[in-house]
Amino acid sequence: MTKRNEIDALRNLSGDIWNVAVDEYAAGYLKRRDLLKYAALIGLTGFAASQGLGFSGTARAAAAGGTVRVGLGQPTKAIDPVTVTDPASIGVLSQVGEYLILDDPKDGLQPKLALSWEADETAKRWTFKLRPGVKFHDGRTVTAKDVVASFERLVDPNSGSSALSAYKGILSKGGAKIVDDATVAFDLDQSNSNFPFYVSSDVYNAVILPADYAGDFEKNFNGTGPFKLESFRPKQGASFVRNPDYWGDKALPDRVEIKFFDDEQAQVVALQAGQLDVIPSTTRLELAIEGNPNFKLLSVQASSHDAVHLRTDQAPFTDKRVRRALALTLDREAIVKGLLKGRAIAGNDTPFAPIFPSADPSVPQRKQDIAEAKRLLAEAGVPNGFEVTLTTERAYDIPDYAVIIQNFAKKAGIDIKLNVLPQDAYYGSATFGSSPWLDSNLGITDFGHRGTPDIFLNATLKSDGAWNAAHFKNADYDALLVDYGKARDLQAQRIAAGKIQTLLLDETPEIISYFSQYSRIASAKVEGVRFTAISHLLLDRVSFVQA
Repeated sequence: MTKRNEIDALRNLSGDIWNVAVDEYAAGYLKRRDLLKYAALIGLTGFAASQGLGFSGTARAAAAGGTVRVGLGQPTKAIDPVTVTDPASIGVLSQVGEYLILDDPKDGLQPKLALSWEADETAKRWTFKLRPGVKFHDGRTVTAKDVVASFERLVDPNSGSSALSAYKGILSKGGAKIVDDATVAFDLDQSNSNFPFYVSSDVYNAVILPADYAGDFEKNFNGTGPFKLESFRPKQGASFVRNPDYWGDKALPDRVEIKFFDDEQAQVVALQAGQLDVIPSTTRLELAIEGNPNFKLLSVQASSHDAVHLRTDQAPFTDKRVRRALALTLDREAIVKGLLKGRAIAGNDTPFAPIFPSADPSVPQRKQDIAEAKRLLAEAGVPNGFEVTLTTERAYDIPDYAVIIQNFAKKAGIDIKLNVLPQDAYYGSATFGSSPWLDSNLGITDFGHRGTPDIFLNATLKSDGAWNAAHFKNADYDALLVDYGKARDLQAQRIAAGKIQTLLLDETPEIISYFSQYSRIASAKVEGVRFTAISHLLLDRVSFVQA
């Protein structure tokens, strides 16, 4: 088929908003894979699947059998899909729990318990058709009642849901409705053209649970996934066996064994000893296996980032010139190459990672400019710089990043003192007034991957955002968010995104100097390990290399 004939065929698939994307593809502004990802976003799931995207029904032939052995950190509390927040618990949930949609790092939105979805003309009502015949592990069939109850639970302020901040201003209690046993509608608080991401694995709490779920998940791990519980031992680990009644391709491994570790170094020792097949990855652990052919580093590009917030309502950061000056001291390429060993891409002080199709690539990239930083400080009345304390968490590479920021800031006369706290102390109660994260003048916070910038834009920067550590309140920004949410096609989204990116560069309420890759370390003897950049660990396609 010629390119012209292909374009003509694509135009017949849907309406005007799809054809705008087709025009961008024809003009070379949109890659084919991004076009297919957009097809899935607006509900053309059948077309996306026909082009080779997705896992269900397309598994390659591989030898079945065996046990996959996984090392994870310690869950921070009881494993409950409604309240879970830590990577270890998300990894465990991945074996048994499923979402309406999987946001796959490679292929984008993939149908899981939802077969298809579509929005009305306003993008304020979204309707989802459910996959028929799906059963929970206890044998009951999944219906719209279970789906609605799952989301009503997540948006209920009294449920203890960890997803409240993600849904704030998007979906409220009463917004999920049963249309019929196989159809669910969501009436949103405001228009949102990216809503499918909000019911996907991007909101890791959005596992579909029985309508009568009573918060006792650890008793039976009752989900719909490819594995079902064999045994669970708090603080020790869990094991799962293949689910013979799974709706999709049956899992290749017979079993999954997960062991919890208090120390990450112990995980790599167990991997090296042949006791584990898969573990999480950190820069320190990667050095331990570097150059060893018995192990491999698996990575996906993500929108994960460590955001530096600057309190816009407290001196010295009430003046945006001071905020911009600090941002201009950073050499982003040096940070990517040095701190992150090249496994990241430079950020531009907005949540719009380059991997998002809606990001406007024409917005100029901020680069290190010490002379301009000094000029801005002088203009703001602090020509000799100032002293400030940077408060952050003792996690991942963040303490090292804090030292790098400290050293770069010195070049412009900014004297940064470091206050590095244990993670639980840093987050506190995660509410304003009792959380160093949300109350500190200057801080660094890690944010996990999302498939769309919406959650970051709303939760961290909107005037009433639950994660707005910068205390940034800007009516123009809030209005632009509404415009971005209403944009129905990629071209309109990119125009709205460009305005947001430009405003945030000018205001600089936060500094985002990089977007990290997300990695796992695996034995060379296993193939088919898949994962998302938000800690899901998908092991149903794992097979073992024969010696």
